Amino acid sequence: MAKTHFNDMHLPRPDVDEVTASYAGVSKAFDEAGTTAERAAAIRDWDRVRGRLWTYLSLTGLRFNQDTRDAERKAEREYADSIRPKLQNLDTEIMRKLLDSPHRAEMEAEIGAQAFALWDCEIGTFSKEIEDDLVEESRLEAEYVELLASAEIEFRGETYNLPGLGKFAEDSDRETRHAASTTSWNWTGSQGDKLDRIYDDLVKLRHKMARKLGYDNFIGMGYKRMGRIDYDQNDVENFRAQVRDTLVPLCGKIREKQREMLGVDKLMAWDEPIHDPRGNPKPKGDHDWMLERATEMFDNIGGGLDTFWREMNERGLLDLKTREGKAGGGFCTSFPEYKTPFIYANFNGTQGDVLVFTHEMGHAFQNHCSQELSPVDYLWPTSESCEIHSMSLEFLTWPEMDRFFGKEDGDRFRRQHLLGALLFLPYGVAVDHFQHLVYAKPEATPAERHEMWLEMVRTYMPWRDWGDLAYPAMGGRWQRQGHIYSGPFYYIDYTLAQVCALQYWIRAEKDFAEALESFVALCKRGGEAPFQQLTKGAGLRSPFEDGALDEVVAKAAETLAL
Repeated sequence: MAKTHFNDMHLPRPDVDEVTASYAGVSKAFDEAGTTAERAAAIRDWDRVRGRLWTYLSLTGLRFNQDTRDAERKAEREYADSIRPKLQNLDTEIMRKLLDSPHRAEMEAEIGAQAFALWDCEIGTFSKEIEDDLVEESRLEAEYVELLASAEIEFRGETYNLPGLGKFAEDSDRETRHAASTTSWNWTGSQGDKLDRIYDDLVKLRHKMARKLGYDNFIGMGYKRMGRIDYDQNDVENFRAQVRDTLVPLCGKIREKQREMLGVDKLMAWDEPIHDPRGNPKPKGDHDWMLERATEMFDNIGGGLDTFWREMNERGLLDLKTREGKAGGGFCTSFPEYKTPFIYANFNGTQGDVLVFTHEMGHAFQNHCSQELSPVDYLWPTSESCEIHSMSLEFLTWPEMDRFFGKEDGDRFRRQHLLGALLFLPYGVAVDHFQHLVYAKPEATPAERHEMWLEMVRTYMPWRDWGDLAYPAMGGRWQRQGHIYSGPFYYIDYTLAQVCALQYWIRAEKDFAEALESFVALCKRGGEAPFQQLTKGAGLRSPFEDGALDEVVAKAAETLAL
């Protein structure tokens, strides 16, 4: 049977009354069930409704991001945001019934204990009392996305959005980098009051919701939202300390060597993206050429990536070009009703284009591998586990990078990718630590929050110097990190996964076939287990273990001759 093309994926608006009636039927069927099989059938019926609702919400959010200026798409997004808390309330009622059921043990044996652990987290972050607050939270998040997507910035006679202007940050000419950075940050500074106001509203709103639900502040609620089951805030603090003590010194050496290679007296923030006086390598072709090379790459790697990539192309499940009105960034979403993921990005002609689609392809492939898992909670793992698949595929595609860059630039790309992976870790934990400071003191002023960020820079990125770029120099850099606004406490997940991905890099260097086999097996597990169980099952060392960074740092220092 032919699979649905993206252009033909359309679902009607859910009617809350109809969904309520459907859920009431599920509840009644579960209560009246006399056997394990009948109870499992009731859960499957609920799961089918959830999958359809998930698909509608994902399609609506994606199409808004594809064109934030479209009034109909914006209106649909606003409707979806308005009903989302009501749907969540219906879900949590079923979840409570299952969690409190005398038949819970037999259900856990049937569908796995992980689903129940996730549902326990879910009900800990919701009540009808915060429905209106959740709608307002979504509205503020959308306002942030629209604000950044609205940028129309003049630079050297042309008009760019933020992703489009971003390509000049990697220009080999230092004056161009500085000029582009100045233009970009001047625009951000001109929106500073709006950005401060949106975030201040979000922080206070999230704190209010957390207090209503019985938390001291939003931190505990945020961890529950992220579905963190087998680690806590103390584990995260220990990991951040390892990065600070073990990796930051290595990154300091990387920055000093970078300064020497670039031949500058002082490494400035606008120099940081460049690790070679020739500039960063760029793909040798445009969007269509890149897709052809990607097809060749995945055909050669195999492991199921080949047939899946071709299907994504054929079904229109890729949106990779940047354009006016399109929201920035890159992500992967999914549509359970159609049993497929979707990849979204903003190509701008830099090496980042290759990284973003291999990264999102890692997400998409995992979701593809997990489509037959049930319930829908297992289609994705929790986010720190999700990011293992994406970041690991970046490294597993290393042998194929010459297709995009040529041999010499392929070697340069691999070196710079490794440098970027290492240098990302201090930044990633700085974003996380910053959010802990913010939500521990929700009454802080915008100026105090900017100072909190500067404290994080001094702790984790002491080499950073913004020179005459006033807005980031006074602590505004974090405002361009969308996760801080729309995904609180998400960002540490990238760093945890990066440590695991670097372990896959080391394994692939020793035995590529073994590493690929392990990667595919991990993808097929989806979200059936929590983070540390998944890593252990894949033969990966948990980032929370003392000394977890030692092998990675030693191998990286050897490879980079540091």
